[in-house]
Amino acid sequence: MGKTISEKIISDHAGSSVAAGETTIVRVDWAFTHDASGPLVLKQLKELGIEHVADPSKTIIFIDHAVPSPQKDLTNNQSLLRKFASQEGCHFCEAGTGICHQVMAERFASPGQIIVGTDSHTVMAGALGAFATGMGATDIAVSMALRKTWLRVPETYKIIVDGSLAEGVYSKDIILHLIGLLGADGATYKSLEFHGKAIEEMPMNERFVLSNMVVEGGAKAGLIPSDEITRSYLSSRGRDETFVPVTSDSDATFERVIEIDSSDLQPMIALPHAVDTVKPIDDIGEVKVDAVFIGSCTNARLEDLQIAAAILGGKKVAQGTRLLVTPASAEIYAKAFKNGTINTLIEAGAMITPSGCGMCFGALGGVPADGEVVLGTTNRNFQGRMGNPKAFTYLSSPAVAAATALTGRITHPKEVK
Repeated sequence: MGKTISEKIISDHAGSSVAAGETTIVRVDWAFTHDASGPLVLKQLKELGIEHVADPSKTIIFIDHAVPSPQKDLTNNQSLLRKFASQEGCHFCEAGTGICHQVMAERFASPGQIIVGTDSHTVMAGALGAFATGMGATDIAVSMALRKTWLRVPETYKIIVDGSLAEGVYSKDIILHLIGLLGADGATYKSLEFHGKAIEEMPMNERFVLSNMVVEGGAKAGLIPSDEITRSYLSSRGRDETFVPVTSDSDATFERVIEIDSSDLQPMIALPHAVDTVKPIDDIGEVKVDAVFIGSCTNARLEDLQIAAAILGGKKVAQGTRLLVTPASAEIYAKAFKNGTINTLIEAGAMITPSGCGMCFGALGGVPADGEVVLGTTNRNFQGRMGNPKAFTYLSSPAVAAATALTGRITHPKEVK
């Protein structure tokens, strides 16, 4: 019987053949936490009587959620994590380095690995062919202590995406469409495996968007077979030796198959206050926007900033509308600065903030006022997600976000060409 990608990777790390529905203990390649949940992980380690992590070289601590820290309590928590990382000798990514998921992709994640972190969007590394998933503080504490964890092998949905994307349509629109089809809990504890011509031709930056957001449909993991595009990405990162081909067998068993013709899609918008409340942009009517946020682990890579800059270049953000841009990592920030992208955004009226979670997490600058409407390139629009339960958040691609910043209302990119 053939195996899915999840079954293959988990079997390899369990040391025996396992199938969907079975529970097993697996070796962990990377375990990480960040400043929003890291202090709880350390507390759990202490309560479990564990003094040291099993393998510091496979343990990572990030400061990315409150950058820079706006409160002394948060700063104290970050200081606690710095000391722990120093004492243990594990990898430490200081504030400003970037969002954990982006930095994982840049520096650590590779095909065939098992990656666990105290953040639901850990799933993003699935775009590189890794089984990556978020867990709670106790599970991550145990993973760090033993370099092992338990997993129930998830059933897999095969998502086949064919067709060429129309102008102004991106992978963000594909995944929003898919979440609309599935519903917020339609893929609970399932693995989503992406296939089809559109996926095969999709650049890595766009693949990351798909895997990043599968958790918004409840999924445990979002996997894309590793191929020459994966190899090229790893090579550009100096990690050629970590490439291995990862794909499902031709006779693998899938619980469900979903086919999407991406050529039929237009820009998609998620409406407040649920990611699965999705409509094509032409169906949402006139929506005035007070603030636009281009950032988060979903859509703040260099290519996203360049898309926005191409639309905003030589123009100005609409009066009465704010535009905040937060590059996903310091590396992206530096490259965007060097090639003029940052300057173009600033000249258009954007405010650029240090690399981190930024407005998406609602813990620092950019919190909207009561009744304000925000359009973000983020992955969540729950009530209060951006720090104010009386505000309203819509989700879109960077292209729609940039066009919206120019008009002050949710706008199709083709309208501002």
